This record gives sequence, C-alpha cells and structure tokens, in this order.
Amino acid sequence: MHRFLFNSKRLKRMTACVLCAALAAAVPISAGAQNKSKKTDTQQKLEDTQNEINSLNQQMQDTQSQIDSLNQQKGVMEEKLSGLNQQLSDISAALEQTQSDIEKKNQDIEDTKAALAEAGQRADTQYQDMKLRIQFMYENGDNTFMQLLFASDSFSDFLNKADYVEEITAYDRQMLDEYRQTQADIAAQETQLEAEQAQLVGLEQQMSDRQNELSSVIADTQTSISQYTASISDQQVVADDLQRQIAEQQAYEQELEAQKAREDAARLAEIKRQEEELAAAKAAAASAGNSGTPVSAAAGDKELLAALIYCEAGGESYEGQLAVGSVVMNRVSSSAYPDSVSGVIYQSGQFSPVASGRLATVLGSGLTSASCSQAAQEVLNGNITNGYLHFRQNNGLIEGAVIGNHVFY
Repeated sequence: MHRFLFNSKRLKRMTACVLCAALAAAVPISAGAQNKSKKTDTQQKLEDTQNEINSLNQQMQDTQSQIDSLNQQKGVMEEKLSGLNQQLSDISAALEQTQSDIEKKNQDIEDTKAALAEAGQRADTQYQDMKLRIQFMYENGDNTFMQLLFASDSFSDFLNKADYVEEITAYDRQMLDEYRQTQADIAAQETQLEAEQAQLVGLEQQMSDRQNELSSVIADTQTSISQYTASISDQQVVADDLQRQIAEQQAYEQELEAQKAREDAARLAEIKRQEEELAAAKAAAASAGNSGTPVSAAAGDKELLAALIYCEAGGESYEGQLAVGSVVMNRVSSSAYPDSVSGVIYQSGQFSPVASGRLATVLGSGLTSASCSQAAQEVLNGNITNGYLHFRQNNGLIEGAVIGNHVFY
C-alpha cells in the first residue's frame, strides 16, 4: 500500500476549517450540482398553498361568471314573462268584452225576433179588421171586394189585387205600406245582427286560442325561470364552498409565512454564526503555516482523485485543478465527512460525475490528463491550496473565492 504524506501545518489549517465545514456538511457540492438552493419544507408548502389559492380564485372567478350569466339570462326571461303577462291581461280583458258584446247581440236578436212577431201579429189584426170592413161593404151591396177576397190565395195577394180597387180606404193602404216597411226593416236588422254575432263568435274563438297560447308560453317561461333559479342556487353553493376554502388556505398561508419568517431568521442567524466560525477557522489556518508533515493515504487514491479532478476541472487551469483536489482533501480531514479519499468522492449526492457515471468511465479508460494526475499527487503530498469544503460553477450568486469557472467557499 502506497503512503503519501501531508504537511502538518496544512493539517492544522484544514482542522480549523472543519469547524465551519460541519455546519454545511449535508449540502452536496460539485461542479455539476444545481445552482439553486434547496427549498425548505415550509417554503414548498407555502408555494403549494399559494398555487392552491390561485387555483381556487380562478375557480371562484369562473363560478361567479356562471352566476352572472345565469342571472342575466334569468332577467331576460323575467322581462319576457312580464310582457307575456301583460299580453294575457289585455287579451283576457278583450275576451271578456267580446263575450259581453256577444250576449248583447244575442239579446238584440231576441228583441228583433220579438218585434218581428209583434209586427206579424199587428198585420193579422189589421187583416181581420179589413175583413170586417169588406163584410160591411158587402152587406151594403158592394160585391166587388167579396169576390176579390174569395179569389185571393192570401192576404197579401188580396192586397195586391186591392191596389186596383179604388174603394179601399187610404188608411188601409197606409197601414199596409207601414207593415211591409216594418217587416223589411226588422228582417234586415235581424240579418245584420246575426252577421255581427257570427263575427263576434269568431273573434271570441281567436282570442280564446291566443289566451291558451299565451298561458302555455307563460307556463314554459316560468319553468325556465325556476330552472335558472335552481342553477343559480347550485352555483352559489359552489361559490360559498370555494370562498370557505380560500379563507382556510389564506389562513394557512399566513401561518406558513409566519413560520417561514421564523425559519429565515433562524437560518440567517445560523449563517452569521457559520460565517464567524469560518472567519475564525481561516484565521487559524492562515496562522498555522505549512510544516510539511506527511499524512498517509490509501493506494489507488491518486488515480481516483485524478479522475475526479479531470471530470470536474479537466478544462480548467492547473490552479483550478489543485483547488478541486484541495476541497477533497479538506473533506477527508473534516469530521463531517468520510475520512478517506474514496469515502469522500463516493459519498452519496456530493459529486455529479459519480452520479452520472462519468467518473467510472474515466477510471475505466484511464484517460486523465498529466496535469490532473500531477494535481492529485500534489494535494496528496500535502500541497493544499485552500481551506474550502465546497465548490460549484460560478453563477455570481454565491460569495467565495473564484478560481477559473468555479467559486470555492
């Protein structure tokens, strides 16, 4: 087994750095590591809660839009119903008036028929009176009227023939004319009343049909309004439930924000403490110097370390390659990490080339550069160029020593 020696002065400086390294031992650091800090559990819960609130607010907005739309449609239907009710009221009033007019026409027709019957009765009476006068004339020796009377088929026929008889009195002729005119007038009036009655009956039927139609449309409209009302009620229940959930999530958000504030304060205090310890460790390391006392390392560590340096800083300057190797050796000396080169390199979640399989490929092929092998040899010999335990790609967000494309801290 090969043995490589560390400088004892360098060992003292590394031992001082271990004080601050132990505070961040759980943080995986490598050139391939992510640049963003890992979110805390509280921060993740807070983001999830805020996302949930946003989702609930969107659902609330959608639900309120549906309620507004339903209310608008309900308003249109209510306005339509108001118009239909007014039409129904108007048609019902008109129908009632028409029915009253029909009853009046029926009464007028009955009165006309009575008048016509009365006129006929008067004509019969006049006829009997004329017969008496003719009988009187006969009894007084005038046979002409008796012959006309018995030769006529009817009273009207007799009167027509009597037109030629000069002996008929002017009174009888006047009464005859009045009877004829009265009969004609009454018959014409009856015909007109019956026609008007037929028109009113037809109008009544139209109004009744329209009334039934409006009643049907009103019933359908009322059903639609009831459905809109039920839908609005259902959506309002959904909105109330969403509002309750939003209130609960907002209260939870406030709790998480308060918890996060406490955790941030504690973290800042811890960072400040670590920075103070790191400063003290760096000062101790700087005063310790480099005594050149050797420390042993296992066989095969040089090849493993050279392969890691090649994966992490193969394209960097020699100074950068020494810096990467120094971080590995600083961890070997830290109680917060494994106490061997292989243990540090293969520690879970620490170096991305290990996780990706690139380190194994480089080891299997043996394709490392001479500078990487030399840098590995130097740090194994104790030439540690820094007291840092971490490095990553320099993104400008982390304070530390910038060497090449990496920042060391």
